[in-house]
Amino acid sequence: MSMKRWKQVLGAAVIAAAVGGAGPVQAATPADTLVMARKIDDIKSLDPAEVFEWGSGEIINNLYVRLMTYDPHDFSKLVGGAVESWQVSDDGLTYELKIRKGIKFKSGRELTARDAEYSLRRVIHLAKTPVFIFQQLGWTKDNVADMVRAADDGTLVIKVAKSYSPSLVVSCLSAGVASVVDSEEVKKHEENGDYGYNWLKTRSAGAGAYRLVAWKPKDAVVLESNPDFYLGAPPLKRFIVRHIPEPSAQRLLLQAGDVDIARDLGPDQIKAARSNQDLRVDVFKKVNTYYVGLNTKNEILANPKVWEAFRWLIDYQGMADSFLDGYFAVHQSFLTGDMGLEEKPYRLDVEKAKKLLAEAGYPDGFSIDFLVANPAPFPDIAQSMQATFAQAGVKLNLVLRDQAQVLATYRARGHELAFARWSPDYLDPHSTAEFFVRNPDNSDASTNKSAAWRNAWDIPELSAMTEKAMLERDPDVRKQIYKDEQKVVQENSPIIMMFQLVESTVSRKDTSGFTPGPGFDTAVFWNTRKVK
Repeated sequence: MSMKRWKQVLGAAVIAAAVGGAGPVQAATPADTLVMARKIDDIKSLDPAEVFEWGSGEIINNLYVRLMTYDPHDFSKLVGGAVESWQVSDDGLTYELKIRKGIKFKSGRELTARDAEYSLRRVIHLAKTPVFIFQQLGWTKDNVADMVRAADDGTLVIKVAKSYSPSLVVSCLSAGVASVVDSEEVKKHEENGDYGYNWLKTRSAGAGAYRLVAWKPKDAVVLESNPDFYLGAPPLKRFIVRHIPEPSAQRLLLQAGDVDIARDLGPDQIKAARSNQDLRVDVFKKVNTYYVGLNTKNEILANPKVWEAFRWLIDYQGMADSFLDGYFAVHQSFLTGDMGLEEKPYRLDVEKAKKLLAEAGYPDGFSIDFLVANPAPFPDIAQSMQATFAQAGVKLNLVLRDQAQVLATYRARGHELAFARWSPDYLDPHSTAEFFVRNPDNSDASTNKSAAWRNAWDIPELSAMTEKAMLERDPDVRKQIYKDEQKVVQENSPIIMMFQLVESTVSRKDTSGFTPGPGFDTAVFWNTRKVK
């Protein structure tokens, strides 16, 4: 496709023409345009008050500036985004945030504390899925006008219900729902008190590194650079994300030069890419973890001896070194990074597992259903486990379903054994600890849907520890609480932590600077460039 044709179709925002199909080989992508192949059929909205999917999470991270963000060169460092500096009151209940000057929206307006006030209040009033991130701070529709207010154009004051850990509060302000929208632009499109929701879900009103040209569901998202971005104009004028669901199609397009980056290649394709002189494989450890949940409503699975036996019946390293190479790494605690446990005490040991099963009263084993999602590599993991469990007399009956069915069944405690995954909603450890080790109401009527609840694991003491950590203001004490909780889950729980996601991004060698970041919505597009 010629440069002239690219400019024509992009100017008209005709996505289908701009990205073409996966058929005939075209010329290489233009020097000022990057095309990334990824499965993005999960995008339902681009409104930051609603976005909670992987595909859209990445897009809004580049369309908007969040109040807080992470250093793209060191994601362990939480830094200011729209916020330049902040102070916490002595009682821990009030935060004064100074807004960075010089950040401009597409309209040319400068971002102010009043835009931030409107954006945060808007999240509470719309009450879409990710609203809980702010609700846990004590914000409601009735009190948010008092809890979130702009003292002046340069100062945002927020209040919280309890003296939470400051790390938790500012981490919440790094979530996608803390994206600052152009309040004046959005208000122009409000209809019947919808806070501009029907308009903004398919458009953008941000001050991020890129601006939205067009989004065609299950096809592509086209972005153009923002020359006024506060960290500097992106090197590339356009960034296009194509929906290419099949890894094999991604590989062919990448090899042909029709796309510059492929994000969803399988282990075999990644291995082949390492020996291709035109391609480069970059490996990033994510915060996503994968585990097996044992529903303790089943009498067999309520036995701690069975929990321990199952841990010794999994060939963790064997899988990681073979069909999961470049995709998963062995990880046996629920937190990652410096908050996680480095120890990996479990390995395949059938004889040890047999002894434990005999002590549990099941010397001849038993039969159990294993709920697993269809997409690769989950069935391969399940088949490996089926083979090793069989060596101890445990028959795993594989129940393969699509991801939505697996989630619905798991969330309703309808499983016996389930293979599941977790990605935190923001990078503070509370997001993950709350999911794994907080279950204040173990009844079937509970509104809490944590992993502990889903597996009917009644843990009043651990739940209290999790709530204590949420309020602990000493970072060292807080870290130790999480270490202690992880040790319990690792050694004596119906939750078997197995793997950490490793994203292997495969790029053309003339492309550099792209980073997906550790979270589901932390990808940074703006530093991506091409060698001329």
